[in-house]
Amino acid sequence: MTVQWAGLSPELLLGLDRSSGEQLRVQVERQLRDAIRGGRLAADERLPSSRELARSLGLSRGLIQDCYAQLQAEGYLVTRVGSATRVAACAPLAAPVEPSAEDTAQPSRLIADFRHGVPDLASFPRADWLWAVREAARRMPTSDLDYGDPRGSLDLRGVVAAYLRRVRAAAAEPDRTLICSGYAQGLALALQVLARAGVLAVAHEDPGSPASTSAAVRAAGLTPVPVPVDARGIDVAALEASGARAVIVTPAHQWPTGVLLAPERRHALLAWARRRDAYVIEDDYDAEFRYDREPVGSLQGLAADRVVSIGTVSKSLAPALRIGWLLSPPALTAPLTEAKRSADRGTPTLDQLALARLIESGRYDRHLRRMRTLYGARCRTLRAALAEHAPGVRLTGLAAGFHAVAHLPDGTDELTVITAARARRVGLYGMSACRASGGTEPSQLVLGFGDVPERAIAEGIAAVGDLLGDVRVAEAGVRS
Repeated sequence: MTVQWAGLSPELLLGLDRSSGEQLRVQVERQLRDAIRGGRLAADERLPSSRELARSLGLSRGLIQDCYAQLQAEGYLVTRVGSATRVAACAPLAAPVEPSAEDTAQPSRLIADFRHGVPDLASFPRADWLWAVREAARRMPTSDLDYGDPRGSLDLRGVVAAYLRRVRAAAAEPDRTLICSGYAQGLALALQVLARAGVLAVAHEDPGSPASTSAAVRAAGLTPVPVPVDARGIDVAALEASGARAVIVTPAHQWPTGVLLAPERRHALLAWARRRDAYVIEDDYDAEFRYDREPVGSLQGLAADRVVSIGTVSKSLAPALRIGWLLSPPALTAPLTEAKRSADRGTPTLDQLALARLIESGRYDRHLRRMRTLYGARCRTLRAALAEHAPGVRLTGLAAGFHAVAHLPDGTDELTVITAARARRVGLYGMSACRASGGTEPSQLVLGFGDVPERAIAEGIAAVGDLLGDVRVAEAGVRS
């Protein structure tokens, strides 16, 4: 897509060598020609006026006009009366790069893509966010335009702490709250500080997010250790035996199984942390979307001295905002603050203030209530579609969030089903990618429905229902 510069277009960088002996006009023509052929200047892109370019290069306007005339004669430029000089739509280009096999193998548009971890992007509250940005810009003092506290805006830290105390029963205080650029940065900062404190190994849930979690742990110079999860959450006895002094958990809605960390496991986990002088990193990733009648408080609220809790608006609003927070134990606050200062000196302040206004005004909670209704309806649609087209498939993990685990019949090959479904233009994703071993047994799918409209859910499941319910049909689908 060609950018249509409004008003005065940006300057065009051309370098002239006045000592080379080559005529300046020839140099300008050659560089403009190369810029067009190489794609640096796109078709229909506006060039600077002859007056502008002459001024920036220290040349006469007549020389630039001669260059433009020559390139127009060669078919590189077009000039219309009353309009700027532009790159010709049919300008000669350099030989195109041959597409790779990966590029040419992209699937056609999917009927439904059940990818997980993505909220309904179309429901982002644009009008409320624009209001919040305007309100933040109107109210912010001039001093807030400086770098400020690396922990983040005190305004947002105060709002987030108050909000988490109220809705998550967290032991949150503004002084021990750090604003970060999403979960990934919060985790990286926590791991970096723990490594400096002498931690050598970090445990993580299995199944979980082995690829991204292990990469983050290794990037901090630590050793990742998978610990099994069962129907009651992480196995604390196995954690004890692992030798790790830190663990990453999703206690409110385990990713991806959806199980809730049982009360006795919660207490055992915190007892392990105190006994081992260890830390728990709590990924509180989608606790806002709980549909049963038993709200679950934050693990951090039970042991603020041993739990680093990380939350974001990536699931509640949109990943593009890149705003999160980290509740720090007192002993780690200073080193975490310094790590954040070294990383980027702070998360963008205007966005922080806009989020503070959004939460304070009640617009954030109004959006969450609307999304709970939306995801609840999609969940019911998914249940109904599977009951109709694949009654042998059992769903679990639906007490919260916007993904479910589909348990395929015994003997069904997960990869076979995924491949056959893709041929029918339905994107399915297996539990094997969430297991540290990559194992495909038991055969399960992780069905995300956050960014899938109800109609697409129904059509997608109808298209692949026979694959999900009968292993023989699935195998035939691949052979065909």
